[in-house]
Amino acid sequence: MRATWLVGAIAAAGLAGGVCAQGRMLDPNNSAHAIQMFRKIQCSTEDLQPVFYHWSGRVYSRVDGEPDRHLWNIEGMNVRQCATVVDPERGPGVRMVSRELMFYLDPATGEVIDRWRNPWTGREVRMVHVANDPVNQPPMFAAGRDGRPYRIPLRFEGGRAFWNIEVPLFYTNPLGGDFQVFVGNHYHAMEIFNFVASERELRDPRTSQTNAAVSWVRIAPWLPFMEMGSRPGLMVFNATGQKVAYEALPAVVRQRLERDYPEYRNPPPIDDQRPNATTWTEFRRLVEAERAKAGAAASKAVESH
Repeated sequence: MRATWLVGAIAAAGLAGGVCAQGRMLDPNNSAHAIQMFRKIQCSTEDLQPVFYHWSGRVYSRVDGEPDRHLWNIEGMNVRQCATVVDPERGPGVRMVSRELMFYLDPATGEVIDRWRNPWTGREVRMVHVANDPVNQPPMFAAGRDGRPYRIPLRFEGGRAFWNIEVPLFYTNPLGGDFQVFVGNHYHAMEIFNFVASERELRDPRTSQTNAAVSWVRIAPWLPFMEMGSRPGLMVFNATGQKVAYEALPAVVRQRLERDYPEYRNPPPIDDQRPNATTWTEFRRLVEAERAKAGAAASKAVESH
C-alpha cells in the first residue's frame, strides 16, 4: 500500500491544507474538507484520539399474522480512533478503527439478560451479547479509486447538519453452509444511520470534533442464539445515541465492560489488519470453540478407558 500513516501535529497540519491559516470555513464540496467533516462526526480530526459513541433503544419481532413483540431493550457502545493517511495519487484521507459492545436488557427491569425463554419455541436459550472486535473501515481518501472527489452528503437546516446513511446488506451467511447460491439462506438485512450535528462546529476549522447524535435502525433475520431455524420473521432494532465520555456510559454498560471486556476501554491499534467481526461470525467462532472443546473432552474420556 502506497498510503503513509502520518500522526500528530504534522499530519493534522498537512491534511488541513492551510485552512486554519486562511480562516476559511470548511466546505463539504471540497474533498479534503469533506474528509475533515467526516472525522468530526465519526471520531476527531486529532489523530489517535479515542472517541466513544453510546446508543440506547429497543428490539422488536415482526412475524406475519401476529402483533409485534417488544423482546428486549439494548444498550451499546463503540470506541474508535482515526488517523491521517496520505496517498500520493488520491490525496489526504483517514482510517478509522473501532470495537463495539451491545447488551440485551429485560424491558421490565433494565437488567442485562443472560438466559431467555424463547416464546415461539418454549426453549430457554443463552443470550449472546454483541462483542465485535474489530469493526474497522478501510482507508478513505479525498479522491476515490475512480478519481472522483469524496463528498459527504450533508443537508444543512436550522443550524444543524443531517447525514442519512442506508446500508443494504446481502452476502454469504457465515452460518449458512457452502451451498447458499443454490438453496438461499444468505444474510439479508439493512442498517440505517442518521447523524445530526452542529453546522457551526462542522464548518469551523478550529474545532476537532462535533457532539454528534445518531439514530440507528437495523432490520435483520433472527439472531442465531434464538435458535429459530427456518421460522419466518425478522427483527427490528431502533436506537438513538451520541458521542459521550467513557464516564457517561450507562452503569450497566461500564460494569459489564470492566468485568468481561476490559479491552473495550480502548480502540484497536490504528494499524489493525484483522478481519472485521459481526454477530454472525462471532457466534460461529463461539460455537466452533465449544464444539472443539467438547470433542477434545470426549476423546480424552475414551482414551482414559
